[in-house]
Amino acid sequence: MSSGKTVTLNSGHKIPQLGYGTWQAAPGEVGNGVYEALKIGYRHLLTSFSANYSYENQKEVAQGIKRAFADIPGLKREDIFITSKLWNTQHDPAHVEAALDDTLAELELDYLDLYLIHWPVNFGPGKDPHSDLFPATADPNEVNIDNSIPNSETWKAVNKLPKSKVRSVGVSNFTYKTLKALVEKTDLVPAVNQIERHPILPSKELVAYAKEKNIHITAYSAFGNNFFDIPLLITRPEVKAIAEKKGATPAQVILAWSQVGGHSVIPKSVTPARIAENFKEIELSEDEIAAIQKFSDEHQGRRRYNVPYTANKPRWSINIFDEPEEQEAPNKVVL
Repeated sequence: MSSGKTVTLNSGHKIPQLGYGTWQAAPGEVGNGVYEALKIGYRHLLTSFSANYSYENQKEVAQGIKRAFADIPGLKREDIFITSKLWNTQHDPAHVEAALDDTLAELELDYLDLYLIHWPVNFGPGKDPHSDLFPATADPNEVNIDNSIPNSETWKAVNKLPKSKVRSVGVSNFTYKTLKALVEKTDLVPAVNQIERHPILPSKELVAYAKEKNIHITAYSAFGNNFFDIPLLITRPEVKAIAEKKGATPAQVILAWSQVGGHSVIPKSVTPARIAENFKEIELSEDEIAAIQKFSDEHQGRRRYNVPYTANKPRWSINIFDEPEEQEAPNKVVL
């Protein structure tokens, strides 16, 4: 079972290190996944947009939470740390609080524990923020990137949200350079930066800066994904060897590595057995951490699994992470 470890954010609130994510879960699966996670013992939930049915995702999360409250003796709202995100079509400071209100209504909650700017990218306005989440240019294969609203203005608006509605605020998918620039421009330090992070993308410079500023790092895509032709990290022989030695699974090894240094991680699954498996935490020895570090340092080739410029359809024509394939993108992150 999970040890229930928590970390105190710079806002003073505690975040559980092991969470449960709902990203890319299909309709009809999310609610039961959330229920199973809470029943097993997870107390950190991430609800976020899931392809083109994001708001249905949030409604199903609400159903799973309500079912858990009804079935799990003593479970209360204050026992669960719930995170959601501000979507790219709602970066206009005038729309930020309304977007939060929509999320609270969909989740049937009075407040969030954490609200994040999902991406440092502003999309041009769509016809309806609930349905037109990827407004296109004249080319239907290209999302309309709108550079007129700097991330710093959105971030200032997020920081003005009432504490009665959200306890802590932060960002997601900010690199070392963009996070540092955001803090320097606004003098407002996020509680959290949620990023893709795993052994072949340890993001050392970003993690060091976050530690300096007391910004908590939460990892997503800890195992990788299928967007590019890169083997999942749970298939690495080094990870399998550690798992076999400890009588654990490769997933448990990756999740343990992800929490070293006080970070948190949000694996996702809708399979009850796998949800339970991920919740059984292990501790890594210094030698085991060093073995993972060794293959991280020696890895050749692609390290990042999530690059919207090349992986997303319609395409986001913006350089977010400064990866080689993003260099030709016509737009850059505007701070």
